[in-house]
Amino acid sequence: MLSACATLKGQGDLELLKPAIENFHQRARWKDFRGAAELVVPEKRAAFLAAREQLRDDKDLNITDYSLEDATIQPNLTEAVAVTRVSWFRLPSASEQSATVRSRFVWRDGTWLLDGQDGGPFATELSLGK
Repeated sequence: MLSACATLKGQGDLELLKPAIENFHQRARWKDFRGAAELVVPEKRAAFLAAREQLRDDKDLNITDYSLEDATIQPNLTEAVAVTRVSWFRLPSASEQSATVRSRFVWRDGTWLLDGQDGGPFATELSLGK
């Protein structure tokens, strides 16, 4: 379910929110971490990419599934919260983990960018507390 208030010029567009969320998760799932980083706010991109390299995610991280459960644009129309169910495993562990991930997106320069996540394989470097 997607919900929002009316969209005004210069503020978040609901029609662009869901594709931005899906695009980030698809790129991460298929290990296109540079492409995924393009969808992260500039001030967190370097940390995101450094963590992928340090954790050897190009070889060791396998995102097995994700499902967008909800996305809501906040009343200020420049922030949105998405709730996604994500399943993954990171070698050497073969145990699949699943988490409900809360992601905050911000509207900048006509596009939605990921500003943080609570839960999931990227929770440390994309912490909502950072």
